[in-house]
Amino acid sequence: MKKQNVGGQAVIEGVMMQSKNYRAIAVRKSNGEIELKKERLKSWVHDKKIDKIPFLRGAFVLFETMIQGMKSLNYSSEFFMEDEEEEEDAIDRFLKRVFKDKANDAIMAISLVLAMIFSIFFFVLIPTTVIGTLSGFIKNNIMLNLLEGVMRICILIIYMLAISKNKEIKRTFMYHGAEHKAIYCYESGEELTVENARKFTTLHPRCGTNFLFIVMFTSIILFSFFGWPNIVVRIAMRILCIPIVAGISYEIIRFLGKYNNILSKIVAYPGMMLQHITTNEPDDEQLEVALKALKAVI
Repeated sequence: MKKQNVGGQAVIEGVMMQSKNYRAIAVRKSNGEIELKKERLKSWVHDKKIDKIPFLRGAFVLFETMIQGMKSLNYSSEFFMEDEEEEEDAIDRFLKRVFKDKANDAIMAISLVLAMIFSIFFFVLIPTTVIGTLSGFIKNNIMLNLLEGVMRICILIIYMLAISKNKEIKRTFMYHGAEHKAIYCYESGEELTVENARKFTTLHPRCGTNFLFIVMFTSIILFSFFGWPNIVVRIAMRILCIPIVAGISYEIIRFLGKYNNILSKIVAYPGMMLQHITTNEPDDEQLEVALKALKAVI
């Protein structure tokens, strides 16, 4: 059979895999059984042919991926929320009273908005404000943009290292590693077994961690063309340029997935090294979950 482009994401005690036509989520429940949910892919980006337009498609694909990623995480979390039997807090009761059967969608929308605010605060506001204090000593605009970009990357690495210490996140990163090993096994043409998948690396060039680093690096180059205006203009400009940065970064990550040459390896190398933080070596049970999700979509 002709190979398909397959991507994925680690979820709570499981893995989501996605091909051109299908999405599947496999979750290891607390009783040891694997729950599998498979659905035909519905993509408004694909339906509207936006995915055929280079550079424009990146921002739309990123937004759609964030939504589907949140839905996958919510689905996997439901199994363990039932186990814990936690009482609903006041916020949950308020959202269900206001939005009724749309409460989950409302929670997801709020989560996305909070994530965007969090990202803008830590990766836009803080770096450009801190480096802005050096503008009285450093008159080179390119150097100021470079320092801002380096600080942004440092914040990203510190954030990754901090969350990697959490026990639950460590297990999620193990499932992240299992996702990569399963995809490598498929791309290598080997039979999709735990034994075969086990021998592959957890580092993959099309990983979202790579995409994050490429976004950071692309923003350094792009913002250098705009000089170093006052802080209000800088913040507004960086927020408005997010779709442009995403579009360029998406094309680069597609290039990394399509070609395996010296140039692609050089471009992918920093992001691959960051995956030493965001992926951990999985056990056989986690590989089994990743392979089950993968088999469902191919």
